[in-house]
Amino acid sequence: MADQNQSNQPQPQPRPKPAIPAYVKAISGSLGGIVEASCLQPIDVIKTRLQLDRTGAYKGIFHCGSTTVTNEGARALWKGLTPFSTHLTLKYALRMGSNAVLQSALKDSGTGKISDAGRFVSGFGAGVIEALAIVTPFEVVKIRLQQQKGLSQNLLKYKGPIHCARLIVREEGLRGLWSGAAPTVMRNGTNQAVMFTAKNTFDKLLWRKQEGDGKVLQPWQSMVSGFLAGTAGPVCTGPFDVVKTRLMAQSRGSGGGLKYNGMVHAIMTIYSEEGIRALWKGLVPRLMRIPPGQAIMWGVADQVIGFYETKYIHDNIPLPV
Repeated sequence: MADQNQSNQPQPQPRPKPAIPAYVKAISGSLGGIVEASCLQPIDVIKTRLQLDRTGAYKGIFHCGSTTVTNEGARALWKGLTPFSTHLTLKYALRMGSNAVLQSALKDSGTGKISDAGRFVSGFGAGVIEALAIVTPFEVVKIRLQQQKGLSQNLLKYKGPIHCARLIVREEGLRGLWSGAAPTVMRNGTNQAVMFTAKNTFDKLLWRKQEGDGKVLQPWQSMVSGFLAGTAGPVCTGPFDVVKTRLMAQSRGSGGGLKYNGMVHAIMTIYSEEGIRALWKGLVPRLMRIPPGQAIMWGVADQVIGFYETKYIHDNIPLPV
């Protein structure tokens, strides 16, 4: 009888695992972004040049890179590094932090777990936030700098990132810094939805790692998961990336009319004038750039997160007040 009464007693629910604070994930992302930008800027320059090439001046990735070095010097491959590295650092901090906040809001209050759908929505939301707050204005400046060709500073319209931003605002208004915002939102939202979901899936499948379990992956393990997770997004979002680049590159201060009037018009124009393959221009350098970039970022970020998780959660060491 006593056993029956005990069986009728409500069983205590397992306490949800402590969550890693959003600021820790933001810091981990920003550190990863610094390392990534330093390593991969030349690939981003080549990708931008290929996407802006309407005349077939470049025969491929290596021809574009060698031509740039021959005509403009090796330093040209790092054009736009200052806005690129700053934008990556801020972008990853915002991405990782906002994703953590959104995941916390969508977690089951009893178990502390989040569904795959919740993880996907959190990733998409983080991508939209970063696209509007960070990515669009920084990429407008970066692309305007990268599309300039030549060695003489006197002949270049934009003398540097700050001068570029000020000139865009003067000639095109503040909205000029948000040229191409719509395709950027679609690209980044989809990319991050896929990336966060895939990274978690690969961590579980390959390494049996789940967030909060105290297991710290080796950097190479994080890099493998990050590389695989970063591969799917560029294939899915190629047209958005090409359209984003074209919209950001066109200047309203040139005196002529705009070739593209928006995202849909740009997609239709590119398709009718250049064919469907043009909507995936620059895909190979994107695949050379994004998956390795995600591998580097996660290789750094997971170590920062793992350090916090081991020291402050599983060792039960209280945080300093």
